[in-house]
Amino acid sequence: MDIVIDRADTEKAAVDGNDQAIGSALRNLRETQSISARQLADKSGISAAMISRIESGQVSPSISTMTSLSSALDVPFVSLFRDMVSERTDFTHVKNGNGMKSTRLVGDHIHHYVNVASHSRRDLNFEAHLVTMTPQDCESPRYVGHGVVFMHVIKGSAKYRYGKQELLLEAGDNLSIDAELIHGFTDILTPEFVFLSVQAEARR
Repeated sequence: MDIVIDRADTEKAAVDGNDQAIGSALRNLRETQSISARQLADKSGISAAMISRIESGQVSPSISTMTSLSSALDVPFVSLFRDMVSERTDFTHVKNGNGMKSTRLVGDHIHHYVNVASHSRRDLNFEAHLVTMTPQDCESPRYVGHGVVFMHVIKGSAKYRYGKQELLLEAGDNLSIDAELIHGFTDILTPEFVFLSVQAEARR
């Protein structure tokens, strides 16, 4: 037997789900700030009854209503959409020993890495690499970028410079930095230095 899908019903379900997500986000934001519906009504100019209906997912709030509510809560407009589920999402599952293997050349310096994760959304770039470095006679590259870099050392030890700070990184250490200050390795102290590098930055 063929199953007939009613597109109108499907679209209505999606709208209802979005209304529920917006209502849930509004309630969470309000409760996080310990603001009652009446207090939010006074600050936003939206009636407490309407706020209650929005939070319960009974109505689809207009853009102007959501703008007033987000301004009253002093949060970005998009915060009201944070619980909405996208119909298009990506995930990456890399099994042990797999991943895209690459070699990076920067002048005379060379190091190897495995790309284990990569996501490029309209608002965010995210990458994770498993990097292997060895001692070399040439100078290691320095970097300046955007966003945040996180490193977890898996094997070996090395010296790392962040701005004017020189840090000793050893197996088990974690380091997170703001990428906008000059940074990079200055000396690999063991025959092999292996670390996981994760970088996330807003798309510009």
